[in-house]
Amino acid sequence: MNGTARLFALLLVVTAGIFAAGCPQRTTIAEIERNPSRHVDKEVVITGVVKDSYGISIPGTNMRGGIYKVDDGTGSIWVMTENTVPAKGAEIGVRGTVGNGVSYKGRNYGLGMYEKDRRFSKK
Repeated sequence: MNGTARLFALLLVVTAGIFAAGCPQRTTIAEIERNPSRHVDKEVVITGVVKDSYGISIPGTNMRGGIYKVDDGTGSIWVMTENTVPAKGAEIGVRGTVGNGVSYKGRNYGLGMYEKDRRFSKK
């Protein structure tokens, strides 16, 4: 391997490491509930099934949002969103920030998440 190829390989490995370090780590809901102080105000990724959802979406306006409960088999957590809420039974992955005292429409849901991104499971 010549010097240019080695330099390219090294740069590739360093770049991949930087991108990997910037991605939030997938965690279980049980881990979040077991040690909430470690996760509050941190970005995490969870996956699970939507068990309950409440929201509003008025077509033709920017009025939408709500809250939904995700269960991953180890526990469940409420997720607040400014987008439309997923349907009950949907298999999803959620990236967001863990918060203590998540509130929606005057109701406090305790430990929860503020959604930043959502992906649906491909079947």
